[in-house]
Amino acid sequence: MSGAAKKPVKLVITGWSGCGFFEKAAKRAQEVAQKYPGDFTAEINDMVKPEFQKWVAEQTVKYNNTHKSSPLVTKNDMFLGGCDDVLEFLRLYEESQAKSVKFVDDDEPEEHSYDFDLIVIGGGSGGMAVSKAAASYLTPGGGDSGLPPKVCCLDFVKPSPIGTKWGFGGTCVNVGCIPKKLYHTAAITRDTVKLSPAYGTPEETAKLGATVWETVRENIQMHIKSINFGSVAEMRTGNVKYKNALGRLVDSHTVECTNKKGAKETITARRIIVATGGRPSYPEIPGAKEYGITSDDIFSLEQAPGKTVVVGASYIALECAGFLTGLGYETIVMMRSIPLRGFDQQIAELIVKQMEHEGTKVVRGVTPTSVEQLASGKKVVTYSNGHKEECDTVLFAMGRTADTNIGLQEIGITLSRSGKVAVDACERTSVPNVYAIGDIVEGGLELTPVAIQSGRYLAGRLYGKKSNLMDYSNMVPTTVFTPIEYGVCGYSEEDAIKKFGEENLEIYHAYFTPLEWTVPHRDASNCYVKMITLKSEAERVVGFHITSPNAGEILQGVGVAMQCGATKKHFDDTVGIHPTVAEQMTTLTVTKSSGASAEQGGC
Repeated sequence: MSGAAKKPVKLVITGWSGCGFFEKAAKRAQEVAQKYPGDFTAEINDMVKPEFQKWVAEQTVKYNNTHKSSPLVTKNDMFLGGCDDVLEFLRLYEESQAKSVKFVDDDEPEEHSYDFDLIVIGGGSGGMAVSKAAASYLTPGGGDSGLPPKVCCLDFVKPSPIGTKWGFGGTCVNVGCIPKKLYHTAAITRDTVKLSPAYGTPEETAKLGATVWETVRENIQMHIKSINFGSVAEMRTGNVKYKNALGRLVDSHTVECTNKKGAKETITARRIIVATGGRPSYPEIPGAKEYGITSDDIFSLEQAPGKTVVVGASYIALECAGFLTGLGYETIVMMRSIPLRGFDQQIAELIVKQMEHEGTKVVRGVTPTSVEQLASGKKVVTYSNGHKEECDTVLFAMGRTADTNIGLQEIGITLSRSGKVAVDACERTSVPNVYAIGDIVEGGLELTPVAIQSGRYLAGRLYGKKSNLMDYSNMVPTTVFTPIEYGVCGYSEEDAIKKFGEENLEIYHAYFTPLEWTVPHRDASNCYVKMITLKSEAERVVGFHITSPNAGEILQGVGVAMQCGATKKHFDDTVGIHPTVAEQMTTLTVTKSSGASAEQGGC
């Protein structure tokens, strides 16, 4: 799979045991070494912390630098840097390897006797995107072309532990982005009604009873079913053969399909793309799967969830806790350590403060040890500190596990230590003809638009003579749909400091009050914007963060600007739209380094 590198590369990664940055760099380097044997090797030196600190002090003299953190990385006996430096080097290395070889790494002729040109296993966002894009190249004119389908897409929903199933379209449509945003909107709508007397709505009209969960659920599920139907129709129109069957790889050209009745058939293709995504993780504790639920279940519960304990501090955990509180249900978030790991921690704490202000109870430093069900049907969660909490629903939102138990390793495909699929910059696995995209890819981003984009690019390279590669860097904008939304693009403050050095950054920030929050005197102490700029590059914006209403609508434009290399001056020279939250990005003047107050006055 690898191409000939100009010179074999040897990385030596040295750090102290337990250092997350060392472990991250070592893990990624070992994955690259697995993909490019002979061209790339990685030597990992694991020390205890005192030993490392003594050793690294000696290296500052040897390499004439001031690097003292874990890890210290060398490339061919030359100093390379720390964790971020090696991750960036590995990204560029894989890109160069991809450019040095053919995008299509098999030598089989275009003419073949397989059933299809392409089989896609997984009908989620990435799987649908790559199926439709590939079909558009292989059979222009789609279903009206008169040609037999050359692309087959397999999709099958394995029920959750409590038996929840759903239709075609994958996680995003059925148990992810779409229902999450709609329940978030339901909670915001309820909150708007509560505040409406300040705008003249009679108090009696604005009084709220309990949310009618069944109505919300039914309306949202009806919308999802319309998307399911439309998605199947799009496959047919695009001349993609859709099979509601579970796919399992037999070899690099053959897939065994099992339908819902258990009947099996075998189909073949010149190429196979795996896009099976992931499923929610459960803790290894008594009663978790018997009495707990996950995001696979919450959106279609027949009865109102009632008092809910949410276990986890991921964005899924906080989003679900936020809308449950907003809909009027008592909600407790059980948080083992920090909220929103991997995101900017100043912003994460603002989100938690806002959620607590709106009624969500947050319990830190504990984990569940068991879940029991009482005769009444209520659940009892036992905390690691011995406390027992009685509730109606226990929702686990502790991350996701790649759904790769489909014969991948049996045919020789390399999986990373996390269980995800190791791929190169062209999304190729370690087995020729087999590719992977979406949430199952090691080093990718678990975001629907990323899966869609990577799928379209892959189809273009395979069948459209195109060369676009997916950029998995952190310049991808995204939004966390907590009660106060969090929009982000680029580096967190912590990562920017580690990557560029605090002395090389200028960080602009401001607290603000959305105009629509002023009349009802809503607390806006957690509405905040932060712009992280790189001094050495004319204050190029390398990180943008905002907590506000409708942050997602703001961040899409910011993402475009940052892709174009926008600087602080570009934002300053842009005329703001008044009065909006978004104009805050054009008026930032206070820097963190100045120590001046970031509070704003006026309109």
